[in-house]
Amino acid sequence: MSLPPSSPENSSPRASELDRYDYELPRHLIAQAPVERRSDARLLVVDRRRESLEHRRVSDLPDILRRGDCLVINDTRVVPAKLIGRRTTGGAWEALFLEIDAGTGAWHIICRKSSKLHAGEVITLVSPQGQEDIRLQLLARKGRGQWLAQPQSAEDVFTILERVGRVPLPPYIRRKMVESDHRRYQTVYAQTAGAVAAPTAGLHFTMELLQQLADRGVEVCRLTLHVGPGTFRPITAKRLAEHRMHAEWGSISSESISQILRCRETGGRVVAVGTTCVRLLETAAAEGQLRPFSGYTELFIHPPYEFRIVDALMTNFHLPRTTLLVLVCTFGGEELIRRAYEEAIREQYRFYSYGDAMLIL
Repeated sequence: MSLPPSSPENSSPRASELDRYDYELPRHLIAQAPVERRSDARLLVVDRRRESLEHRRVSDLPDILRRGDCLVINDTRVVPAKLIGRRTTGGAWEALFLEIDAGTGAWHIICRKSSKLHAGEVITLVSPQGQEDIRLQLLARKGRGQWLAQPQSAEDVFTILERVGRVPLPPYIRRKMVESDHRRYQTVYAQTAGAVAAPTAGLHFTMELLQQLADRGVEVCRLTLHVGPGTFRPITAKRLAEHRMHAEWGSISSESISQILRCRETGGRVVAVGTTCVRLLETAAAEGQLRPFSGYTELFIHPPYEFRIVDALMTNFHLPRTTLLVLVCTFGGEELIRRAYEEAIREQYRFYSYGDAMLIL
């Protein structure tokens, strides 16, 4: 990552905050496909108390975590949200499904190259098999490429997407979707449909590994946070405090709250799998006490945030200048996370969604 803000080379107003979360990554370290076995991914263990780094595998988690710890996982399910279609002019069309409008049932979508589109235009969606399917009418522009659209079908939205949609792989995966992405860009415990990007730290778990953790006395509890496209969006504001966080819908039940509180009362650690779990847990504890939660969170975690619930974090390596990297640096400490990223690059770790992970204790 870049030099700390106290350095003369990093003294401009813009660099004083945002450039602290920048780094250069060799392109070949951006993982284009997952490892064959999920839990064989590498795991860089970052110990905040010892300020140490240790190279392990995700499969070592049963030996790293302790009896009484509580592993918090996000059970959101990625929907095949990438849409391909044809305009009435014959031109190609591409968009990303975001969510259903609560009031009208219309689709919120983001269209690529949307400047020439117009309200009332009808798009014919094309399935991955190349078959023309239902029609989608554009209703109204919502700004920044976003539109409201209405499918000309009474079918459930997820039924339609399963038939015509494609896996919404991140833009840094420079290849076409393959059939195995339907399975691998999804956690083994995915349950509640609604995400347009995977909670990537969870991609490393197998059912066998979860059972091994349970056998060692590590509790597993679930929450749901539907990951939106804003997770990949870089921060464009000059100051962190000026950045407006994207909203994501999440829910955490009273049963999960009871599990977590019981863990803390008995001296266990709350281990969040992914930044999505951190955001929702900290949102649910925003008033000082952890409570059940259902709704949208816009929590942007940046210095000098004080964590209320999360004791440890398992997370993938994140893009520079993003809210995810800011969260990780806030949790682990900027200098220690800078060292961890430098070490990961030096040791040829695989980065981003299909890449390796770190565990911050």
